[in-house]
Amino acid sequence: MKEVSQIVSGFKESIFATMSHLANQHQAINLSQGFPDFDGPSWLIQEHKKALDLGHQGKNQYAPSPGVLSLRQSISENYRKFYQLEFSPETEITVTNGATEAIFISALALLNPGDEVVVLEPFYDSYVASIEMAGAVAIPVTLHAPQFELNWQELEAAFGSKTKAIYLNSPHNPSGKVFTKEELVRIGNLAKKYDSYIISDEVYEFLTFEDAVHIPIASLEDFGERTITISSTGKTFGLTGWKIGWACAPPALSHALRMVHQFNVFSVSHPAQVAMACALKRIDSYLPEFRSTYSKKRELFIEGLRNCNFNPLAPAGTYFVMCPIPDQGTTDIEYCKKLITEKKVAAIPPSAFYLKAKDGERYLRFCFAKKDETLMAALKNLA
Repeated sequence: MKEVSQIVSGFKESIFATMSHLANQHQAINLSQGFPDFDGPSWLIQEHKKALDLGHQGKNQYAPSPGVLSLRQSISENYRKFYQLEFSPETEITVTNGATEAIFISALALLNPGDEVVVLEPFYDSYVASIEMAGAVAIPVTLHAPQFELNWQELEAAFGSKTKAIYLNSPHNPSGKVFTKEELVRIGNLAKKYDSYIISDEVYEFLTFEDAVHIPIASLEDFGERTITISSTGKTFGLTGWKIGWACAPPALSHALRMVHQFNVFSVSHPAQVAMACALKRIDSYLPEFRSTYSKKRELFIEGLRNCNFNPLAPAGTYFVMCPIPDQGTTDIEYCKKLITEKKVAAIPPSAFYLKAKDGERYLRFCFAKKDETLMAALKNLA
């Protein structure tokens, strides 16, 4: 038989699947993969059940390829309300199969073989996979630990005549960094200087702590004309399995996104979209409890890690904690495997999120989007 794609043959199982498999194999508490071990709001699940019962109205058949109009309208209204951003539901918003599909179709819609794309490491692993499947080349620039700061000379050196885009992620997974307005403007100005697109992954937009404030880069200067803004409901409503994401961009970019989307998945779960349209209309009353819940979990878990002789880096956003490895004589992969077998706790080795720097080998990433009893049981094991 002839060989499969050379690009795909070079891919490995994602680190999330690998660590979850090891956690199951050793019956370890899984703080590796980024999803809650509890359900989202019961009222939202009821909205989904109501939508399923509207089968006689076609709600169990294909949704429109760009997304259910009521959902696109809710998305548009929230961008206007929270960020003073105007996105037309008809021409500038595309509902995708989670943010991961939005990341993928952005790559295929923008990139040609040989194009270069700047990625800020550590990065969500689908960025590089999407770039490579489009035949383009990822150019890594390191966010330097422990503050995860950019070296601006290093960043500008990564741009050039072949640079087609930069992937930006704020609030940032896995570091928990929330980019400041000043940082976003400097990144946007580089994109303008080198006539590059900005693919901005903002799925943790509502999960920030203390004084950190999320700012969409599309809302600054005139960066919106070159930006694809990506988000989803999975993280905000704790229903990652529904896979309701979106990409917002100017009409010409949105058209390109929709052309890839229609030949990729065509459309997304119809009843889940109907339910999420209702959910986004109730987001004002929902967010205070959501943020309070995760603030308490963050405080509980960080304090617990410190009591276990770890030195966690308190995140400004997301539900992840980066933590230096106490034993500097081992790599992150070795230490994570040791945690699973000896302490029955699974974490993620962040070196999987780097192409260039070795910084990730000195850290672990824990997820605290878990029941309090799950976090307490993990901390007991770690102690």
